[in-house]
Amino acid sequence: MIFNETKLKGAFTIELEKRADDRGFFARGWCRKEFADHGIDVDILQGNISWNPAKGTMRGMHWQVAPHEEGKLIRCVRGRIFDVIVDLRPGSPTQYQWFGAELTSENYRMMWCPPGFAHGFQTLEDNCEVNYLVSAAYSPEASRGLRYDDPGIGIVWPLPVTKISGQDRSWPDIKKTTAEAAD
Repeated sequence: MIFNETKLKGAFTIELEKRADDRGFFARGWCRKEFADHGIDVDILQGNISWNPAKGTMRGMHWQVAPHEEGKLIRCVRGRIFDVIVDLRPGSPTQYQWFGAELTSENYRMMWCPPGFAHGFQTLEDNCEVNYLVSAAYSPEASRGLRYDDPGIGIVWPLPVTKISGQDRSWPDIKKTTAEAAD
């Protein structure tokens, strides 16, 4: 695997190292040792699948708070998505900054979303399927979110949002929420 660190320290896009021949190719999509060699020492505890029938669908931006923080390895296995992570780590020099990358079933690119980051994506075509490997089990009481259009973050999405859950549309401004939690 080829690890490309993003502008957000500890977050990576990951390219497969394909071994190809006339049958197709073989590549490793997960290796605990290779991840640990890049400072990602994580146990994968859960695998999730998201299927999205409509272009423009928005999922996110989600994270879990301690002690249930989760790292996520995201890959689009059907279609194309614009995958986004936001650094929410207190004291981080890149706190509230975002990074986005196109993940497709053809480029095989993956995104590593570290604990302490929010994650979400928008589908760029109909019938997208996304797989996640996650380092913590889902814990409803630890679940948090921020709006895809939070003005304090300023994510630039490639398409108008056509479908979004009521919950994802109604999260409060993250900087206001963070300031209230600090009081």
